[in-house]
Amino acid sequence: MTQQLNTQAFAFAKQLSDNAFKAHALTIKGLEQVAELQLAAWEKQVQATADFFTQAAEVRDADALRGLWEKGTAASREQAEHAVSVTKEIVAVTQKTAESLNALLQEQQKAAKDVVSAPVEAIKKAASIK
Repeated sequence: MTQQLNTQAFAFAKQLSDNAFKAHALTIKGLEQVAELQLAAWEKQVQATADFFTQAAEVRDADALRGLWEKGTAASREQAEHAVSVTKEIVAVTQKTAESLNALLQEQQKAAKDVVSAPVEAIKKAASIK
């Protein structure tokens, strides 16, 4: 009897560690995707800022300053829109990762229920045969 319990315990522990590894891999994948999105957004923002400062250095009169002001306003609006877009993408990645982790958790709970209920069912069968 103890051998059977040990075998079940080891099988459950192995499954638990396998699922923990899967959860870790899913989490790391999600973090990588979020980091890539943020890095791309940061690179774009740095490039836009550098372009703006390059144009600002070339301003020589009031008309050029007005044009720079309009370009700065448009650039700010574009950056805000891009930030919202990136945020939506990050939320989507986070939601997908959470759904995958939830599915993995449900799978683990079902397996735990099966491991616990299997000996109970065996005892019930043995009791009904007698």
